[in-house]
Order: sequence, then C-alpha cells, then structure tokens
Amino acid sequence: MNPLGRDALVARLSATPAWDVVIVGGGATGLGCAVDAAARGHSVLLVEARDFAAGTSSRSTKLIHGGVRYLAQGRLGLVREALIERAHLLRNAPALVRPLRFVVPARSRCERAMLGLGLGLYDRLAGAGRIESSVTLDPAGLQAALPGLCDEGLAGGVAYWDAQFDDAGLALALARSASRLGALVLNHCALVGVVVEAGRVCGVRVRDAESGREWALRARSVVNASGVWSDAVRALADPGAVPRLRPSQGIHLVVDGDFLPGGDALLVPRTADGRVLFMIPWLGKLLIGTTDTARSDLPAEPEPLAGELEFLLTTAAQWLRRPPAPADVRSMFAGLRPLLDGEGTGTTRRLSREHRVEVSVHGLVSVMGGKWTTYRCMAEDAIDAAESVAGFARRPSPTATLRVDDPAGGADEVDPGGAPLLPGLPCWGVLPTARQVRRAVGEAFALTVEDVLARRSRALFLDAALAAAAAPAVAHIMAHELGWSSAREAAEVAAFVALAGRYRPRSETVATSPPSG
Repeated sequence: MNPLGRDALVARLSATPAWDVVIVGGGATGLGCAVDAAARGHSVLLVEARDFAAGTSSRSTKLIHGGVRYLAQGRLGLVREALIERAHLLRNAPALVRPLRFVVPARSRCERAMLGLGLGLYDRLAGAGRIESSVTLDPAGLQAALPGLCDEGLAGGVAYWDAQFDDAGLALALARSASRLGALVLNHCALVGVVVEAGRVCGVRVRDAESGREWALRARSVVNASGVWSDAVRALADPGAVPRLRPSQGIHLVVDGDFLPGGDALLVPRTADGRVLFMIPWLGKLLIGTTDTARSDLPAEPEPLAGELEFLLTTAAQWLRRPPAPADVRSMFAGLRPLLDGEGTGTTRRLSREHRVEVSVHGLVSVMGGKWTTYRCMAEDAIDAAESVAGFARRPSPTATLRVDDPAGGADEVDPGGAPLLPGLPCWGVLPTARQVRRAVGEAFALTVEDVLARRSRALFLDAALAAAAAPAVAHIMAHELGWSSAREAAEVAAFVALAGRYRPRSETVATSPPSG
C-alpha cells in the first residue's frame, strides 16, 4: 500500500486514537508546526478542511522577504527577524526559494539617495544572510534593468535583493517533510469540534470529506493554526473568546511576462492606498499586486472586490510602457491576511504583521498573524507553548537547519518525457504533464482536480482559461488513479470550470474608484 495514499493515511488515523500534538490548519504555519513537532519526536496529527495551502498560503505575492515597507515604518526588529528567516529558507529549501533582484525607481536624485540609504540599512540588517549588496542605478541603468518601464521623469533608482518562491510548492514540501518525520498530515479532513473536559482542551473531533467518517481523538495539546479562521476555532473551545484578528484582502493579477521583460522585479514604493506595489516575474508570467482592503466576512474562495482590479491596472499603467488591460489578465486571485488587531481601530495597512501565540484558559494554543517568511519561527514558538501545555520537557527545535523536501511534480519541474494534457501544447510550463498528475495523486496528497491545477501545478493562477480547458484531461487521469465513478469525474470537471471562471475578470469587478485600506 502506498504510504502516502489516502487509504493508508485514513487507516493510520483510525488506528491511532491519541496524539501528543494535534494541529488544526494546513497552511504555512500549521505545516510548519507539524514539521517542528515531528522533528522534536512528538506524535503529530495535522488536519486541514480543504487542501494544503488552499487559503491564504497559496495566494501570496510569492516573496520571502524582510519587508522594505516595514523598514520605512521603523519596525527594524520585524525586518531583522524576517531577514534571518529568509537566510534559513534559502539554505534549507534551495530548490524552492531563490534570490531575486528588485528595482525601486526614483523621481529625483534626492529620492534616489534616500532609497540608497534605506536599502543600505536593509543590507546591514541581513548581516551574514545578505544575498548581494544594493546598488544605485542611473537612468540608463534603470532602463537596462527594466526595459518595459515608463521611465520618463525618473532619476534612476536602487536595486536590492530579496527572494522569491512558489508558495503552494513550499507548503507541499513541508507536508512531505512532516510525513517523512513521522507526522500524519490529512487534507480534506475537517475539524468539527474541540473536546473540553474538566475545563481543559483534551481532544478534537474530525470528519473525512471523502468518506464522511468521523473520529474522536485524544490530544495532549491542540494547536490552532487556522489563519484567518483562527477566531472561529478559538470560539469552539471558548464561545466567549474575544476576536483577535481583522482580516484584510489583497488581490494579484497575472499577465504575460512581456509586459515587463527582463529578470528583475519592480517595486513601486507608494501607491494611492499607501502600500508598496510589486510587479514580479513568476513562472514565465508577470505578477502584479497587491491591494489592501478590510473585510469582515471570511469566504473560502475570496474574489476581487469592486475597484481592486481597476486600481491595480491603473497603477500599473503609470509605470509600464505597454500597460495591460482587463482582457490581458490571464488570472486574478485574492487572499485574506490574518492581521492582529490589538486596538480594534485603524486601517488594515497599519495593523501588525507580527505573530502572537496565545494559550487560552482551556489550554488551546493559537498561533495568529505573521507571514510566510516567518512561518518557521512562528511554528517554533507555537510548539514551545504546546509542549508546556502538554507537560512535556522542553525539546529544542531543529528546524533552523532542517532541509525541506522538494515537492512531487511541482510547477517548476520540467518533464520533457511526459505526455501533454492538451494536443499541440508543450509538456511543461503552465500545465502539468500526465505523469505529473499521476505523481500529484500518488505522492503529493492530491484528491481533486482543483488540488492538481491550483496547487500541485499553478495552472489556475497562471492562466485560468487554459487550466479550465485541461480539467477534463486531468479528471480522466485522476478517475483512473483514484477509482472515481463517471459521475464524480463529471462533477470534478464542472466544479473546476466554475471555479476557473471566477479567476478571470468580469465586468462587475471593474469599477471607477480604488479600494481603501
């Protein structure tokens, strides 16, 4: 039996009624917690209601960075922590995280000099983890770096280094690493209840989405790492728990890479909503984002709000010689940030990107806030707290030097021997090959067409129309691998095609006013 196959994973769940650590949430932080706890030698179960990284963790700006924006706010401790974690990731996941040069344009020599000073401080904060030193660019150097930039009136700029990654790919690598270390990680398995006895959290109830089966499980400690849904999990253990999060939505657009040719990324230092804006080469495309819009609801599949699409296109038009139009958008996606709200006031862009570990009076450990770059230290702090709740002797975390497994059939992998999914199209690039689809099922926990086309490959995020066209071929392969009925196969295709339609611009997403943070 395939040890990573669904039957084997569910059989292990059925045979193990008690765990040292149960983790709720299969995004960056939860998967980091699973790796950390398993690496310390604990028995670990992680459950995720949807797919690994299906929420915020697959919808990021694809950056591992210290945060130039936070540097401008004077939050040097947060920047320093993130730059240390950037160095860990470049060392521990070299196949998934790579250096990327960013260019910041300046409108005057004075602004260029100020940028140079600030980014020089950024270099110094990185210490031994510095990638390369920032450099000042004159107007000719700026044009050479970004030949698609509309550089009229610019006085050059500054180039500095950060890192880029495939967020879903790293999440899957963490899932595989946790499994290798002995953890049981289950996607499509939802938390349905937190067991509290004598005033203490002592277990969970979970339900398998595939079979509908439920289990009641004992746990020495329960870690709530469910991102923007953390307050809902806290309320399961304590209905009177005060909310800690104020979610903010950010959207990204994906257009063809030739809108900004060259290998460098562009950082616009200040947009109309007070954010920085990135234009980043990613898997042959150009990623443009992001917005900052407060919202009170928590949809599983958030969509761009009125004005967000136009806001990004309008901002891009101010900087690109050939600005993209709505028809040029190959895909657009939205993610919800789990921002900590200490005061309950202020715009979302002023809320904390730091993290907090809370241990409730009932012993529920909740890790909230943060960002992808700092997932590892968030997990370390959370498992330190979980050990204390469980009464374990403290075991040091080894994750600062722990290598992360490569994902199976990742989006970056070239598979020239694989069969094309659609006749006449290349075997690699936007779409996975037939062999990669089979590997996604057998080695990377994929159970739905969306799992394959959104996260085992990044087709949905790179070209939603092309992904929808490939859905029948993917479903046919998965039906053979997983034993689906013809009805299940058809339902999977229909569900994915409907989803892909939400990743393309529609007339109602184009409005006349930008969003406010």
